[in-house]
Amino acid sequence: MRKNSVKNIRINTEVMHELSNIIRSEIKDPRVSALTSVTAAEVTPDLKFCKAYISVLGTDEEKKNTIKGLKSAEGYIRRALASGINLRNTPEITFVLDDSIEYGVNMSKLINEINAKSSDDSSEDEMPDDAVEE
Repeated sequence: MRKNSVKNIRINTEVMHELSNIIRSEIKDPRVSALTSVTAAEVTPDLKFCKAYISVLGTDEEKKNTIKGLKSAEGYIRRALASGINLRNTPEITFVLDDSIEYGVNMSKLINEINAKSSDDSSEDEMPDDAVEE
């Protein structure tokens, strides 16, 4: 199986959805933040290894604790993944912190601030209708 084959993409998507369900509903570790999401999963073509990209909305301390909690529950997550998805091999999962969602939110805030400033500047430049020029 090739890396970007239809089968591999389908497996990546299915693993991502199943990991999301497991983390959201079955993990009871208090270190794992409630605002944790799986942004992507990359399973190798031989189905031996998986990189799960995890996004956590919160402080740096919450992010570190969430990754520690997920790494300590790796065996349970792998077993739950094996029962949820019927694959020839159940991949070993490596959790990687992904800041792309937080980066996108920050960029969106900056764009909104710039748009608000530019609309304020343009409204100040316009003269009101009731003002009389002398």
